[in-house]
Amino acid sequence: MNKLKNVWGYIRRHKYMFTFIIFLLIIGVLDDENSLIQRAAHLREIHELNSEIDKYRKQYEEDSRTLKELTNNPKALEKVAREKYLMKEENEDIYIFEEDLEKNKNDE
Repeated sequence: MNKLKNVWGYIRRHKYMFTFIIFLLIIGVLDDENSLIQRAAHLREIHELNSEIDKYRKQYEEDSRTLKELTNNPKALEKVAREKYLMKEENEDIYIFEEDLEKNKNDE
């Protein structure tokens, strides 16, 4: 009984500390939707998505420049058709090396 009184007295003296610890446990770990762990995961996901947005924005700008060049310059269109799609003119032979095929597959 004396030990129980000692424990209860300790809890009463440090009630704010215990309340704060319980609050941190509830907010930090136990709450599924609003926990600190979930918040960190969401921040990491936001960072990854922003990186992906930047990557696709750069790719879009590059593709837009390429498209503009292809619509304005017939030589550039011919170059792309020959290199990427392996097209040829009549009376012309094309030699395709395996390294070039692997390079084209990796570019796509």
